[in-house]
Amino acid sequence: MIIYPTLELKQGKCVTLTRGRLEEAVLWHVDPVQTARSFVEAGAEWMHITDMDGLQGENGNNELIEEIIRTVGIPVQLGGGFRARDQVERWIDKGAGRIVVSTMAAHDPDLLRELAKYHPDQMVLAVDIFEGSVMTEGWRSKSAFDPAEFIKAFDTAPLAGIIVTDIDANIGDSDASLGLITRLAAETRHPVIARGTIRTVDDVARLRYVPNISGALIGRALMARDVDLAEALAIAQPSSEPTAEFT
Repeated sequence: MIIYPTLELKQGKCVTLTRGRLEEAVLWHVDPVQTARSFVEAGAEWMHITDMDGLQGENGNNELIEEIIRTVGIPVQLGGGFRARDQVERWIDKGAGRIVVSTMAAHDPDLLRELAKYHPDQMVLAVDIFEGSVMTEGWRSKSAFDPAEFIKAFDTAPLAGIIVTDIDANIGDSDASLGLITRLAAETRHPVIARGTIRTVDDVARLRYVPNISGALIGRALMARDVDLAEALAIAQPSSEPTAEFT
């Protein structure tokens, strides 16, 4: 299972959101580039960046994101307001390892399928779920899409994976239930990346045993130092099970 240490960037700063609201961002007084480098030093093989300003159509973090991509030396999975082909292709050209889209999939599903065809294993679908429905516009708009049916519509596209966020659990500051993510992971052939489920290293251990979960994003728990990244990475590694000896 791949652990994706996560940076959420707003106006050049590292933030996390309170109840998913962009206007209630919690500011972390850390240097984004140094924090990204610390992920590599801990042993991360991938990292994830969400451009919070990008969700609002702004591009103020572009130079910072480019610097992180250039310097970390590991693939970067990038999300935040991708609505058009030129945006996606520009960031792939700039070295992003994967591009995460959400609203695009709801508004122009054929475009996502086409991008996945031309950039196989570089497009990731983000499915953000609140009260049983898929959310768009950075968690701000409730769609009419059922999550399972929404995911099924992209079964034949060569996606790199699907990020599933249970917003109900994520914003509740309570132990995240794996029920929704477990069910959706069982219904798709695409590898599923869980978001909003990791608050302690014990959550990493539990998630490892859910079928078809290929990874997990960890953001707030790293910033708050509730989770040690090196420990989480070690727990996420496959372990050899004891083999019975027969005589």
